[in-house]
Amino acid sequence: MRIARFSIDGNVAFGAVEGDQPDQLVLDIIKGIPFADHELSGTKVPLSKARLLPPVLPNKVVAFGRNYAEHARELGNEVPDAPFAFFKPSTSVIGPGDPIQYPSFSEELHHEAELAVVIGRMCREVPRERVKDVIFGYTCANDITARDVQRREKQWARAKGFDSSCPLGPWVETDLDPADLTIQLTVNGGQRQLGRTSEMIHSIEDLIVNISEAMTLLPGDVILTGTPAGVGPLNVGDEVAVTIEGIGTLTNKVVKRG
Repeated sequence: MRIARFSIDGNVAFGAVEGDQPDQLVLDIIKGIPFADHELSGTKVPLSKARLLPPVLPNKVVAFGRNYAEHARELGNEVPDAPFAFFKPSTSVIGPGDPIQYPSFSEELHHEAELAVVIGRMCREVPRERVKDVIFGYTCANDITARDVQRREKQWARAKGFDSSCPLGPWVETDLDPADLTIQLTVNGGQRQLGRTSEMIHSIEDLIVNISEAMTLLPGDVILTGTPAGVGPLNVGDEVAVTIEGIGTLTNKVVKRG
């Protein structure tokens, strides 16, 4: 099931996305919230009449870096022996169609297409065999990075945590095998990144076991699983799109920060 978060006339709700043709998609409004008991209302509205929002509002976004060997090498980094985590704050999250604001303190903004895992229940110290039980679904993400700031400051809080640096969407796909999916990213229609989730160094199970050893994960929290090779610059006016097999396409435009 594809579950979207959306607004119509200022009213926010969740809905199941139905249909196959992009111009014929409809939303079956959900009674309740997806992380608790809920049911489909049977009230349907065309997706074209709704504004898609970030599919979840995470308490935290846990991102894992250098989880694709070729990406680590393209930036001159060693491949880590263990999962390498950092955080993006909830204020970094935006949805499909929302603008990526080019930060005033950077002159080298980069895209990073990623598969995002959405947590479905509160959990801690998750054993490997139970990881699937705590996953709600999967969505597309773009780990926008101020690369010059990342190099200069070494510590990544500002480089990866600024407002609008974590586009998510367009919805959460709950029925998906993430083991070997195509990930691609285009800028203004030209392909920049192309990889497969099977190229991850550390699996989704590895990542969730690793981070849940240290902290409690809450429903709606997001795990970013790393980016394949091909990261590169974004400029004001660029349209960047992340497409993941079995999920869909997340599109955002880069604007000058006001």
